[in-house]
Amino acid sequence: MPTRPLDTSTPAPIDTSRPFGAHLRMNWWKPLVIVALLPVAMVLLQIVFYYAAAMIEGRDDPLTNEMTPLTLLANNLSVAVTGLLAVSFVARLAEVPWRSLLSSSRGLDSRRWRVYSGSSTLLVAAGVALVALVAPADTGWTDFGITSTTGALLLVIVLTTPLQAAGEELIFRGTMLPAIASWVPATRWALLTGLVGSSLVFALIHGSADPWLLGYFTVVGVCTGLMAVLSRGLEAPIAFHVCNNVVVTLLNSLFADGGTSAYERSVGAGGPSYLILAAVNLAVVGLVWLYERGWHRPGKWTEMSS
Repeated sequence: MPTRPLDTSTPAPIDTSRPFGAHLRMNWWKPLVIVALLPVAMVLLQIVFYYAAAMIEGRDDPLTNEMTPLTLLANNLSVAVTGLLAVSFVARLAEVPWRSLLSSSRGLDSRRWRVYSGSSTLLVAAGVALVALVAPADTGWTDFGITSTTGALLLVIVLTTPLQAAGEELIFRGTMLPAIASWVPATRWALLTGLVGSSLVFALIHGSADPWLLGYFTVVGVCTGLMAVLSRGLEAPIAFHVCNNVVVTLLNSLFADGGTSAYERSVGAGGPSYLILAAVNLAVVGLVWLYERGWHRPGKWTEMSS
């Protein structure tokens, strides 16, 4: 009995021959929808959550840059919800399993979580300490103080800031990076296009007119994207992003003299001290590269560590 030839006119939605970040295949218009829709959804959800926080607190300015406990909670939850919606939406649109947006050619790995979380915490803490030493005014800190406001902020940070950081990685590295890269057939150029495109959107969505901050957010986007590509998944960028945001917001809250801190993103808010923080990002990329080299070569990691 003659067999029916396979239909190869439509490429598989996941290309296992390409690395994570360039592994999705979809029609040209689908990345346009993703790039246009996800940032808008993120901003709209933030506005809704911010207005809800303002109503509860009785504030007239719902879009204040002052990070009260409820404002911080609104920001964190809105980004976390957007991240979950992004994964669900892109998985349906690209017709791929949602897990393929978290890692490629392997499953999620708890060991990577532990290694990258511990090392990122140490490097971020060292970077912030160096900024406080050489440019103390750039930290925005006043005096150490603990009040009920501080306690509420610390609780919100510990419980929800990891969700916010993970949400941003799901949006920009889990979905937007491979979506933009799918436009380009050549793998290297696809990765470059995805990294640059998703990083620029990531920087712009943070809404800073300061060139130092805009440049720093772009570096964060490129570096976390490289972490994802090198490790073939999101454990490394999520671990770094969580540690960075938790450490920074904890310190900002503890050194706000018992009050609240504000996220200043106007012109003049940044400065050369952000080069130190950018160097921390690059250091984590280097660590991920070294670790992943050892991970894929049995015995090499032990040799490198000894």
